[in-house]
Amino acid sequence: MNRKNKPLFVLVGGMSALAIVMGIGRFAYTPILPYLQDFVHLSSGTAGYLASSNYLGYLLGALFAGIFRWKGGKTFPLRIFLALNILTTVAMGLTDHLPLWFILRFLSGLSSGVVFVLASSLTLDVLARAGKPVWAGSFYSGVGIGIFFTGLLVPWLNHYFGWQGTWIGVGLLSFFLSPFTIGWLREDLSPQREGPPPDRLSTSLPGKNKILPWLVAAYGCEGMGYIVSGTFLVALVREIPSLNHDPALSWVIVGLAAIPSSVLLAQAAAKWGDLNVLQTAYFLQMIGVILPTLLYNSYGALAGSLLFGGTFMGITTLAVSAGRRMASRESSKVIGLLTFVYGVGQMAGPSLAGFFITGTGNYTSSLLFAAVVLGCGMLFLGAGQIKASKEKIAGSGHGSAMRP
Repeated sequence: MNRKNKPLFVLVGGMSALAIVMGIGRFAYTPILPYLQDFVHLSSGTAGYLASSNYLGYLLGALFAGIFRWKGGKTFPLRIFLALNILTTVAMGLTDHLPLWFILRFLSGLSSGVVFVLASSLTLDVLARAGKPVWAGSFYSGVGIGIFFTGLLVPWLNHYFGWQGTWIGVGLLSFFLSPFTIGWLREDLSPQREGPPPDRLSTSLPGKNKILPWLVAAYGCEGMGYIVSGTFLVALVREIPSLNHDPALSWVIVGLAAIPSSVLLAQAAAKWGDLNVLQTAYFLQMIGVILPTLLYNSYGALAGSLLFGGTFMGITTLAVSAGRRMASRESSKVIGLLTFVYGVGQMAGPSLAGFFITGTGNYTSSLLFAAVVLGCGMLFLGAGQIKASKEKIAGSGHGSAMRP
């Protein structure tokens, strides 16, 4: 078998794609933001709007990739949008024209949304056909790998080349990672193996459909809540005296924690259940978001970074998996709906946070806002579980009465 068709190489190609378009193209903005605030005098409000333009692009790109019929295959368009993502990252360092930045960040988000959906589809299809679905968690670790390397490189690049060279440098990092995706991630056109029959009970088990609307609402809260730290964390950490010499260290911690998070939370969910682990992950993330304001020192900031990084990708993995199982007959519609509400929350979060920061002059109000939103997500999950348990009890009682 040619190595490009082996599941391991396809997995590495998929991880590389996520590292490029998510870890770098999407999230490099977070550690670079403090330098933009210093040298371009970018206000927190404008920074929030700029981030929101990227997430609007991501939302539209993900929706487009999900509904468009890729009759010519997915491999070629994936490469085109991957190249667009790298070019828009590099181009951020070639201009300081703010309106052009909005366009570039929007196009970066659009391309990252398309690549995320196509890379997920290609990679997970190959893993499923090879009987390696458990490797899916490793695939999502590509986001954490990209975050980790940007956290390491951004301070060094800025020191020697300024903020312009920093954008160009992380763009070149994406370019050097791209051969793994271009060479190893391609569509599997072999005949599909006959799989197990669909779970016909998955949409009719008592309580499952009752939980789904609450899961969707909770996932929208996650999109709005996590992205506040995902945008302003490094800028916040820079104001802590013990870390202002190296605020990007917090972003390195986020990346390190994110790398194994999807695998670990998936294993925990297999033992204790998706919704129970989701509740725990929301709670831990909420603590991670507000911890730097409660412990305004290096311990609070780095512990908060660890909790944030260890939950945000894992929550995505578990929520999408749970939604898919709740409505397996319409899994694409459910995943699309989850992606949409997450994207809307993600788009609104930075703008609202920037408004709070501008109004109060500090980051505390924005983090409290994010924590409250995550708390609402926990309440939505809990309400769904309570409603489903009542439905299940009622269904069991009705069934017992019908038995002879």
